[in-house]
Amino acid sequence: MPLMLEVVIGAALVWWLLSLRAPGWAWILAVLGYLAYWDWAHATGPVAATLPWLVAVPLLALLNVAPLRRRLISNRIRHLLAAHLPPVSATEREALEAGSVWWDAELFSGRPRWRQLFQYQDPGLSAEERAFIEGPVETLCQRLDDWDITHNRLDLPPDVWDFLKQEGFFGMIIPRQYGGLDFSARAHSEVVMKIASRSISAAVTVMVPNSLGPAKLLLHYGTEAQKSHYLPRLARGEEIPCFALTGPEAGSDAASIPDRGVVCRAEFQGRPDVLGIRLNWEKRYITLGPVATVLGLAFRLYDPEHLLGEEEDLGITLALIPTDTPGIEIGNRHFPLNMAFQNGPNRGHDVFIPMDWLIGGPEFIGRGWTMLMECLADGRGISLPALATGAGKLASRAVGGYAAVRRQFKLPIGRFEGVREALARIAGHTYLMDAGRCLTTLGLDLGEHPSVISAILKYQLTEHMRQTLNDAMDVVGGAGICLGPRNYLGRAYEAVPISITVEGANILTRSLIVFGQGALRCHPYLREEVEAALDTDPDRGQRRFDRALFGHLRWGLANATRGLWQGLTGGRLIRVPGAPALRPELRRLSRLSTAFALVADVTLGLVGGDIKRREHLSGRLADALGHLYLASAVARRFADQGAPEEDRPLLHYAMRHCQYHIQQALDGTLRNFPLPWLGWLLRRWLFPFGLPLAPPSDRQVEAVADILLAPGAARDRLTAGIHLPSGRDQPLGRIEEALQLATRAAPALRAIRQAQHQGILPQGDPETLFQLAQDQGVIDAAAAAAIQAALIARRQVIEVDEFTPEGLRKEATACNPTNSSLEAVGQST
Repeated sequence: MPLMLEVVIGAALVWWLLSLRAPGWAWILAVLGYLAYWDWAHATGPVAATLPWLVAVPLLALLNVAPLRRRLISNRIRHLLAAHLPPVSATEREALEAGSVWWDAELFSGRPRWRQLFQYQDPGLSAEERAFIEGPVETLCQRLDDWDITHNRLDLPPDVWDFLKQEGFFGMIIPRQYGGLDFSARAHSEVVMKIASRSISAAVTVMVPNSLGPAKLLLHYGTEAQKSHYLPRLARGEEIPCFALTGPEAGSDAASIPDRGVVCRAEFQGRPDVLGIRLNWEKRYITLGPVATVLGLAFRLYDPEHLLGEEEDLGITLALIPTDTPGIEIGNRHFPLNMAFQNGPNRGHDVFIPMDWLIGGPEFIGRGWTMLMECLADGRGISLPALATGAGKLASRAVGGYAAVRRQFKLPIGRFEGVREALARIAGHTYLMDAGRCLTTLGLDLGEHPSVISAILKYQLTEHMRQTLNDAMDVVGGAGICLGPRNYLGRAYEAVPISITVEGANILTRSLIVFGQGALRCHPYLREEVEAALDTDPDRGQRRFDRALFGHLRWGLANATRGLWQGLTGGRLIRVPGAPALRPELRRLSRLSTAFALVADVTLGLVGGDIKRREHLSGRLADALGHLYLASAVARRFADQGAPEEDRPLLHYAMRHCQYHIQQALDGTLRNFPLPWLGWLLRRWLFPFGLPLAPPSDRQVEAVADILLAPGAARDRLTAGIHLPSGRDQPLGRIEEALQLATRAAPALRAIRQAQHQGILPQGDPETLFQLAQDQGVIDAAAAAAIQAALIARRQVIEVDEFTPEGLRKEATACNPTNSSLEAVGQST
């Protein structure tokens, strides 16, 4: 065998073992077998034959004999790491331990198991859940008048409040044994999404009692007495809850709340010497606060008299307090960006509560932050993503229809390429948001509590909602900015910053939470290494650290070898499951996952615990991880729906959007690496032929835009689950009718254009010639009537509200849509 071929085979063997993360015994067999073959195949002198064995055998022993390896390698690294690890506060530890990891860990592995993603069983909606969505939720949407709610009342009407209570909207997450609906996470999401497509204010009112609290906290941590008392009352709407966490001095840094509780004894409700807590607090931005009858409260508890034990600072603790308790002041209302949901401050001065008002009782003292972190996943993973997706679906349906019927320069504006770019983003982002929403609720319904994924979803979907509504406003122009009963975008557009700022501000979520928490939670070895380095049991700590360290090395080298191979081959040889249209996308995602895992690992190795201060780096890596998750969700959605041919443009657009952003985030990280030369090397290693991925192409943009501009199955699937009113008395109903009429009139207009081309009819706008075309026999009376009906419907769509000065103040009935001008359209044409 030629010498060069033998060297190549040896290198390939090493490469193969590295990429497979081969165990020690495989390395021993491979290396010793190769050396034996070399000695047999090549007649060399004693020195040349012995030297490789003298190097290989001690090295193999050092790496594979655990006691020797620990003594000479891992123990030294463990001591060095322990000396340089930054202190981890109790709050940070609680946040890291909250929740579980799920598909996010697969993405961090660098080798996601796509078949497993497709094998998760989706229970779907039950018959009862479907009936609720098609019944009470539909009825609610029909009764909601968002202009009246947000402009006149600044509140939901009393009959709507009563309907929400009577139909159990506030008890969707409460089990049936307590009188609740006991809905799945998917059903909860579907309900909020549908209501959000009709009224953001109503959606927020419904979603808050079903997210953070306090029902969620009671379900997880409440005593049986607390559950039995409160949960039935919350389910029936007899109690209106709120949860007071944010204060003037503790917003994003909620763990540093200054609100205090002091353990003491006092008289309470006629009973002397009751052991309890005296509270003082100031909170703001509390949704449902102004109308709440029971208030969940987060505060820091102190025991200066040591009535409970030796410790004085007992940590963050949660309580549930009736709002009529003496000392509580329910403040006036905030007015969040023209939204009418109840929101406001509250305060407490020397409020005394007994110990059994603590959520979970005294045994949960000091565990408040863990409790909050566990339960915040619903707000981040269900409510806000459902609201964002509802806004995206509404924009897709309404703006697509508007662009199909609105004309400028004698053409529908949806024919202009600039508008089509915006339409494609609206549709592509909506497809992406809905996929992320569905995958995350699937995980929740499977029993997962994915804290990192929930943070990803909250950040990514609210940001995609922002872009979607910006594009929607660009397309509809004046019809979007003139508020009134006809406006279907204005209030959702105004509400965007609310979603951006609540449940963890987006800047904080991106810069600190997604990757900072994700690195320790999702990395297969990092957390174990850190815990082992700090383990106070020397022998146990050494063994744990040794296993984690060398597992980490094998894992990192495997990603490095695969990263180069996939860079050289473009990932084309990666084996993936799925429909033919899906496989190339999954190969690219696998390659990007490997690249992300390697870049993240090297970054963490360089900056260590300082990553939480290196927000440029952690933010870019959060972007990469977030788009990897969303792309995974898109793959799952496309497969779940049977890989429909009509949805392929949406699949490819959403995938290309995510893949491009992952690539750019990794490239930005490497270009700003702490060691520039290492960043340069990794860029060449992972992308040896340059950056291969581009944003969605013009052809993909055109194909996606077409989906929104005409009725069809793909458009219906994209916007499924929102409220679709019928008739001209609702903005979306007018658009739907106008689109149907425009589609019906299209053949007649084509006939007129053909007649113009042949010289039968004069040049000009075909829409103005329908009467002449009928007279000339080019079209029949039915076709002419279809064109006239489409013209009238279009005028209905493009009309905006106008008000008298008095009516603009608070009087919706003063709106004058100038109906006479609409009727005149048909006559004048």
